[in-house]
Amino acid sequence: MIDKAENDRLSLLEQHENEARRRGCRFVAGVDEVGAGALAGPVVACCLMFEAGVRIAGIDDSKRLRPQKREELNSQILDCALAVGLGTCSNAEIDYLGNMGKSIRLAMERAVAELCQKAGVVPDVLLVDGVRRIDGFPGIPQSLITRGDSASVSIAAASIVAKVARDAHMRELHQQHPAYGFAQHKGYGTKAHFSAIARHGSCGVHRLSFKLSGIRA
Repeated sequence: MIDKAENDRLSLLEQHENEARRRGCRFVAGVDEVGAGALAGPVVACCLMFEAGVRIAGIDDSKRLRPQKREELNSQILDCALAVGLGTCSNAEIDYLGNMGKSIRLAMERAVAELCQKAGVVPDVLLVDGVRRIDGFPGIPQSLITRGDSASVSIAAASIVAKVARDAHMRELHQQHPAYGFAQHKGYGTKAHFSAIARHGSCGVHRLSFKLSGIRA
């Protein structure tokens, strides 16, 4: 049972989705990414759709949630979502592209493509976090929403699924490269991570285009 305060908060988060449905859109998909600011590992994007009327208490920008809460919500989202697609842009691709905006769009494009394949339908509209349109889908209208993970329930849900998926991947990378502490900092630029790079140099999952050479402990 969702209390009134949470219902009111979710109603605000659903405004973009409800407006799209008033325009006749049934399949409204939210898209978000995580990992753009990390020194290692991929950017991971998620695209997902809910049916109208689906509500999950607690959905919010993934950055505002504790890890355990994200895990709980991730399970509920995957159970309730109409369709979910994930896409990545690897550290090697990030280095090759040399542009984080292009890397984010590539991960998002892959997430949308996977959702379309899994769902067997094309979204009527994409609600996209940020200010960049996703390439590769000229026939799908896109609504760009600044800080969308705080303003759209489907983008917020996508941020949670992407974050949980990326964190799990970084824990796997920790098993391969235990000296760097990826399980703790998930590849971001913490003091411990910088110290590890200074001691051991970079490894195969670091983003070399981020100019890691010369880092001191």
